[in-house]
Amino acid sequence: MIAGEYRVVGAQPDGDSIRFYPDDPSQWDDVGGSYAVQRNASGGAQLRLDAIDALETHFAIQGGMVSQPLGLAHSARDELLRWVGFTGITRSDETVTASVPTTVRGYVLTRSADKYGRCIAFAGRGDSPAPSGGQAYVDAKLLRQSANYRLLQRGLVYPTYYRKLFPDLRAVFTTAVNQARPTRGIWPGDLTQLGLTVSSLDQVQQDAIILPKLFRRLTTYLGLSDGSTSLAGFPAYLDQQADYVYVMPDLHYTGLSTLIEVSDQTVRLTTAPELLIFEEK
Repeated sequence: MIAGEYRVVGAQPDGDSIRFYPDDPSQWDDVGGSYAVQRNASGGAQLRLDAIDALETHFAIQGGMVSQPLGLAHSARDELLRWVGFTGITRSDETVTASVPTTVRGYVLTRSADKYGRCIAFAGRGDSPAPSGGQAYVDAKLLRQSANYRLLQRGLVYPTYYRKLFPDLRAVFTTAVNQARPTRGIWPGDLTQLGLTVSSLDQVQQDAIILPKLFRRLTTYLGLSDGSTSLAGFPAYLDQQADYVYVMPDLHYTGLSTLIEVSDQTVRLTTAPELLIFEEK
């Protein structure tokens, strides 16, 4: 448990990432795992909200930046900022230039950072329910008080689970997903399993209400293809990415490439996202 505050001025928060500043920045040193939390000169660090993935507002590929449908991507971002307590935001493109209030109290629950130095966390608002810097047991009640749960329940983000997330917590999140599907947020237009038909990179950005991990792989591949939109080489490209997953309920271990079907110019995931448990890279 780490208590502190959220600040967004000068940052580009999105639906699953926001900057957090502990009251005691040395508590970042207590976060376990293979990677250290990367913090700025003021002690702040970027959070990666665990178990969720929001539509991309800005993702770099060869040749430029791409995004998913921005209406839904911005809805997730705006809900996260409202939920933690910001009542007014001014932006220049995706960068926040002013906020009301300037800071908002909150806390994070974390066990590790990712390879980019982002703190993998459950994000809470207000005063921390346990002493900062100490251990906290995360049960279903505490999880339901997180931004992660809120965004899933509102249908604004996709479930994206990794192996370190305990099964009982995963079940709580999946219940939230089932509450949102099929009517809320992303779900009425979700093409992850129905299939996205690709005609151009611009069209992908306009239409790709799909699991963001699949979007990132697809657009990176298209960015390497010298203007071609053919998906003929996409399965081989996916094999090279070595994304490994466990597929529930039998926990079959396989590569993500075996779960993505390409038919002519249509690509789809053959398994519901909440049934996949990814290996961290």
